Amino acid sequence: MDLRDDNTVLVLGLGNRLLSDDAAGPLAVDALAASPRGCGAVFRDGGTIGLSLLPEIEDAASFIAVDAALFGAEPGTVRVFEGLEMDAQLSGRKRSAHEVALFDLMATAALNGHLPARRALVAVEPASTALGLEPTPAVAAAIPQLCESVHALIQRWKA
Repeated sequence: MDLRDDNTVLVLGLGNRLLSDDAAGPLAVDALAASPRGCGAVFRDGGTIGLSLLPEIEDAASFIAVDAALFGAEPGTVRVFEGLEMDAQLSGRKRSAHEVALFDLMATAALNGHLPARRALVAVEPASTALGLEPTPAVAAAIPQLCESVHALIQRWKA
């Protein structure tokens, strides 16, 4: 799919699969990629994110990051930060290496004049990011809601 097409949405699942709830982003992207409802979206496991993702983000007209993020809610709470609200969430206090990296990528894209016009962070409040191969029950139960939130954004942006 051509990311420059206004109807294509880049969805990156961010997080470390070895750190329990931090795996929420990649796990949600796995589920989204396996769903027949993913038309018009490109799903990628962005892992713990790196500068190699900058060209994809800059080429995207629409971009959704799916991640575990601390925003002061109960574990398993899903929240969507869109546009300027996403920018504000990312510019706040950083609690993980990939929060810093995503902020740096978005800031670099903005400096280069290629910040996606439509952008959102779909986040779940983690209970634990300790070493572990499975998310906690609260975050595991929130994966379908993460997916629904991503689908809702895609549908709204395509309307």
